Amino acid sequence: MAAAAVAGGSVHTLGVSTALLYRLPLSSSTLLRAFTPLATPRSTRKLEWRYGAARCAANVAVSTQDVAPAISGAGADEGLKQTWKASIDFKFIRENKEAIATNIQNRKCGGDVEQVVQLYEQSVSLNQEVDKLRAERNAIANAMKGKLDASRREELIEQGKQLKEQVSELEVELTMLQEKLQMEGQRIPNMTHPAVPIGSEDVATLRKEVGSQREFPFPVRDHVDLGLALDLFDFEAASEVSGTKFYYLKNEAVLLEMALINWTMSKLLPKGFTPLSTPDLIRSTVVEKCGFQPRGQNTQVYSVEGTDLCLAGTAEIPVGGMYMDSMLPESALPLKLLAYSHCFRTEAGAAGSATRGLYRVHQFSKVEMFVICRPDESDALHEELISLEEELYASLGLHFKTLDMSTEDLGAPAYRKYDVEAWMPGLGRYGEVSE
Repeated sequence: MAAAAVAGGSVHTLGVSTALLYRLPLSSSTLLRAFTPLATPRSTRKLEWRYGAARCAANVAVSTQDVAPAISGAGADEGLKQTWKASIDFKFIRENKEAIATNIQNRKCGGDVEQVVQLYEQSVSLNQEVDKLRAERNAIANAMKGKLDASRREELIEQGKQLKEQVSELEVELTMLQEKLQMEGQRIPNMTHPAVPIGSEDVATLRKEVGSQREFPFPVRDHVDLGLALDLFDFEAASEVSGTKFYYLKNEAVLLEMALINWTMSKLLPKGFTPLSTPDLIRSTVVEKCGFQPRGQNTQVYSVEGTDLCLAGTAEIPVGGMYMDSMLPESALPLKLLAYSHCFRTEAGAAGSATRGLYRVHQFSKVEMFVICRPDESDALHEELISLEEELYASLGLHFKTLDMSTEDLGAPAYRKYDVEAWMPGLGRYGEVSE
């Protein structure tokens, strides 16, 4: 899911997958909020977009609605060196460490706020010492511009050499300290919306329920049995060609996927979205700036060996990357984008009946809504996107419920998240169709 850093702006995304054809899994709403403003003054009337770890970045609302679970490794893993630097307001962390510690406990995730504060204070102290020595070097350099006797000039030269060596040593120490501070800082999770239920997934609250369970006068068959009987897909051939959890779509299934994509586009384009198609391969640095660890343990990201490229797990990464390090005029907001993409995920750790057939596949297609807006518009647009999602599900005649997920189910980047669970007669239970 999207992880972003925005100065003076907000980001929203929602994904509509077409891989699970019989249930059209859309994404839930996930609201991300970060800590501190980056740099751009509001008086500029522009928004500066800097992609980075949402949980560490800007004092704005950043919301995302994505199709599948957050890619594992959203925080910095031990032993992995970050290739980018997030704009983290460590002063905010220091001044709010009790609230952040409580938030970490509520979310049951990593991060040591005491260590971050300690490293930050050491960094500030060491930086002040370096600045003091630099000032002394400058004073000596200025003194040597005047008339001096030979002994005094030699004395100042020696002092300058000593100061240069001291500064060089401390700069190396400061660089190492700041790198560790970055690593630990990026392990701190995002803050949490005050309305989010505190606890495990069991305490999630019901936002909305549509329809009711259907009764059938015959034994219900699941999508695998129906699809094989109707010759809609081929798992065995795909397993030989690509491996497990891949599939061939055949006959009407191919037409159905195309129809769902076009139907989704036709429903959403009138809402003011601009259509896009996105690259499948993304630089790993961009993936990291979205809050994911492409080479961490149990990662959901496929990396291309010998390159800096990864297969995109969600359209929000390449779409967000379009605007990283750029300035957007406020008059262009809200900026609504509708991206069609292929998505690739390792699905590490997925197993069991809930992964049978077209569940937890390694590749699928998706249409994603992506919005950049002002922070004061964020809550309204967040509501708009989840409402659009619910409208699409309802128009397909599905019985589903939308859940306001609890703190322990948010993952590191999310500020708030909705899950949509649809009733699945073939399984005899509700199943998550979006997150």
